Amino acid sequence: MSLRGDEAIRRVAGPKIPKTLVTVICFFILCGILVAGLWPFHAPGNDVRWLSQGDGLAFGKYGSIVSTGPFDTKARRADGSCSLEIWLEPKRVHTSGTILAFYQPENKVSGFTLRQSLGDLVLRRASQNESGQPGERKIYVDDIFRNQKSMLVTISSNESGTMVFADGVFVRKFEHFTFSSQDLNGRLIVGNSPVTTDDWRGQLKGLAFYDRALTADQIPQHFANWINGRHSDLAKGDGAIALYLFNEGNGDVVHNQVDSGTDLLIPRRFFVLHEQFLERPWDEFRPDRNYWKDVGINVAGFIPLGFFFYAYFSLVQSADHVAAVTIAFGFAVSLTIEVLQAFLPTRDSGMTDLITNTLGTALGALLCAWMARHRAVHG
Repeated sequence: MSLRGDEAIRRVAGPKIPKTLVTVICFFILCGILVAGLWPFHAPGNDVRWLSQGDGLAFGKYGSIVSTGPFDTKARRADGSCSLEIWLEPKRVHTSGTILAFYQPENKVSGFTLRQSLGDLVLRRASQNESGQPGERKIYVDDIFRNQKSMLVTISSNESGTMVFADGVFVRKFEHFTFSSQDLNGRLIVGNSPVTTDDWRGQLKGLAFYDRALTADQIPQHFANWINGRHSDLAKGDGAIALYLFNEGNGDVVHNQVDSGTDLLIPRRFFVLHEQFLERPWDEFRPDRNYWKDVGINVAGFIPLGFFFYAYFSLVQSADHVAAVTIAFGFAVSLTIEVLQAFLPTRDSGMTDLITNTLGTALGALLCAWMARHRAVHG
């Protein structure tokens, strides 16, 4: 006759593992999980600083800046053509992060996003599918950052497609991808995603937006103006929406030479503009190795909790459903962490972790019950 899990633990494991020891182990496991899930318990300092040599800002881990007010380009050119110039230098090639994004709080959507993905530059814009559901379109400019050097990237888009230039030299044209000045709406966030922690590390030395598509002839001239310091020419005659020179050298404001209402503010603390709360699993999913690595860590991290708390609950109470109680406890711990993470800019609150943590708890509880029964049967 086989024993129930709690009876097996009492009769077999109980005499060999003191209840006090199990309690202590459970306490340290719980504390370790809470620390791992919630550290550093507060918003860290905003790691953005002025360059000591030359103009520009350096973005470190957990660093971002935000426009003081929203951009409003809805009344701009009817054809929607636009251009973007950004003078930047990634800190590393083998990393990823959001370089800049325009966030529209009323729609809770990022109209346009510029991102580094290892050596590639990724352009994303919000879109809708045939059924009207929100989605996104994106393109990859392959290996543009492979040399890890300071570079002026120019992106020009109109009805015929989107052209990308590096230091005034043509790189590639994407005929089936366009974005418009109307995508450059809302609050501008530089160095991080507006909805999650996706910080970018590197140097930013110049940034400009235009409500027209710069031509292939104008782009090399603009590059020469940037390099030679003829900044006043950049804001004249080309429909400039914003021009940031990053030449202040100190303080907490980067001035927009076109419109002071959209100056960039350097907060003292790192922030996420619109932190997600229990983000849905299908929104969190990413088809890459790091996603599945995180899933594995979250499952494995809660197996010890399930194992030892199953043993603890079996020793301290006569419950008919110790496994169910243990799994419910693991779910409650995970839910507490995910809710609190919504208030921490360095952490992400999502339902995927809730599912994987609960699964890990269940696996740990089942492992403890199986080992107890195995020892009860085989001595």
